[in-house]
Amino acid sequence: MPQPGRLAGTPDFHLMLPEGGGEARGYLLTEFGRNGTHKFVLREGSVVVAEAWPGLNDHARRIRAELRASGALADAPPHLDPLQAPRRWLAAQDIVCNSSSAAAALVFGYTTSGPESWRTTEGHPLADYLSTSWRAPRKAWLVKGSNVSGRNLVQLWLEEGFISLSGAHLPPLEESDPTKSALRRFVEEGYEGAASYHQKRGLVDELHAFLTQMRVGDVVATIGAGRLHLGRITGDAVQSPSPGGLSNLRRAVDWRAGSHPDAELPEEVRQKLSVQHDVIDLTGALEAIDRLTGSTGPTGTEAAGTPAGQMADEPPVRELSLPDVTSDLAAELLVRDPEWLKDIHELLTDEKQLVFYGPPGTGKTYLAMKLAEYFGGGPEQVKIVQFHPSYAYEDFFEGYRPVEDPETREVAFRLTAGPLRELADLASREGNQHVPHFLIIDEINRANLAKVFGELYFLLEYRRRSVRLTYSGDDFALPPNLFVIGTMNTADRSIALVDAAMRRRFAFVELSPRTEPTAGLLARWLEREGRDAEPAHLLDALNARIGDADFAIGPSYLMKPGVYRDGGLERTWRTKILPLLEEYHYGEGVDIPARYGLDALRGQGS
Repeated sequence: MPQPGRLAGTPDFHLMLPEGGGEARGYLLTEFGRNGTHKFVLREGSVVVAEAWPGLNDHARRIRAELRASGALADAPPHLDPLQAPRRWLAAQDIVCNSSSAAAALVFGYTTSGPESWRTTEGHPLADYLSTSWRAPRKAWLVKGSNVSGRNLVQLWLEEGFISLSGAHLPPLEESDPTKSALRRFVEEGYEGAASYHQKRGLVDELHAFLTQMRVGDVVATIGAGRLHLGRITGDAVQSPSPGGLSNLRRAVDWRAGSHPDAELPEEVRQKLSVQHDVIDLTGALEAIDRLTGSTGPTGTEAAGTPAGQMADEPPVRELSLPDVTSDLAAELLVRDPEWLKDIHELLTDEKQLVFYGPPGTGKTYLAMKLAEYFGGGPEQVKIVQFHPSYAYEDFFEGYRPVEDPETREVAFRLTAGPLRELADLASREGNQHVPHFLIIDEINRANLAKVFGELYFLLEYRRRSVRLTYSGDDFALPPNLFVIGTMNTADRSIALVDAAMRRRFAFVELSPRTEPTAGLLARWLEREGRDAEPAHLLDALNARIGDADFAIGPSYLMKPGVYRDGGLERTWRTKILPLLEEYHYGEGVDIPARYGLDALRGQGS
């Protein structure tokens, strides 16, 4: 028999404290707390961390203090608190908490998600036992039907007005909104021996989305014969017999007339088509779907006199585009020919990835940062990383990294996002899709790119596809508004040594002291600063003596204030420029100062 007030069909849940510090246990109640979720009972005997972390809110601190004062939280016995009592408390009685999150905060001493923290003995989260309490007002879904046990059901769906899932081994579903826990139990029992562990887990997720997340009014899409068909869900999920059980879970759909060829679909929609699931949440691409169909919201009505897809009281839909190049930008960057900047604009628009390559000091990183900030609208949309020989996928995208608990000093491995994942997540947020975001990879050729990018290397070439990630298992695609600019020093490795795979994925733009826009840059900078032109003449004379263009010296070494203090030019030449040429002529016995020193170059001009 269920305990009084206990939510029927739910087990006990557990929280393990670090360093073997004990365990907390509890269960859900049928009664709802102030925030609209089920109340939670922390069982007598549960262990609680005594110290409250700085981030814990005042209300939770007050509750802990009141429970401690009333004796509901007592000192833990010595074997649970061997270091410094009282690091642990013990629940002296059952404690009713406003929610599972409130109970978790009480136990840990910091704010955390109860539905994800509390687990069953099998490791399933408490969230799986909760009915869906909130859904976005309007969602979009892709349901695949072209290969259901070898059968193509798309034409049947379009003709008869529905979508479906196969559920041949499911029992009759008595609830209209079953929890994920109930669905898991049905799948485990019904598909035992008929599906692998991963297949059953995927089926649970798809059933949960189809039965509880979808709702009347949501947009639905399916793909057949290379064309996307769109409609609107008009009915609740129903379970009915079907031949072979191929379509015995159904929802009625009002399909739109016509369809859209795959080649014409927005990039964010095409990316989802390659995700290997039968039910896919398309809500993140809902704005693009509305533009595709001319729809304006749940009703599908359009205001007279407004463009298709735009409500009369809404601002215009913002498209992804890079700002145009202006003469002011060219002047700021000291680029003589604005057409060169326009070429960069077009390359980024078309390719989304490019590499600036050239000798040291040619301003590759500076130019990459300035252009990224200009095209992205500010430094907030720009992230910079520097590659090196030990840089890896786990550093760049995501991986398990050791994280120390500040309180217990215990180290645990947690899946942590790297700079590319963080920037991609930021670029994908609702409202950000029209804003360009830039990742700058400095010294891109110094790392093993195949090792660093992993499966993401594929996405650099096929931007409209998605891949399954190695660690998290998520289906991931590079957002259309994420651009990549790399820099490469040809003195470290010639561009001729870059493998064909990288060449295919990036556009390469040379920055050389012998060609525009770098040629003459120092002279233009000196003129703007009101300085003598001699350093520009000396640099030109130096590069004329260097036979290999990959080892030419860029102007940025001489575009710093320290160069123009007393003795600064000689000091910079001796400590910055001549050592580069020592490396270039290593082992050749060349007298570097005699050939490249300031006295030699000045004597050449006399």
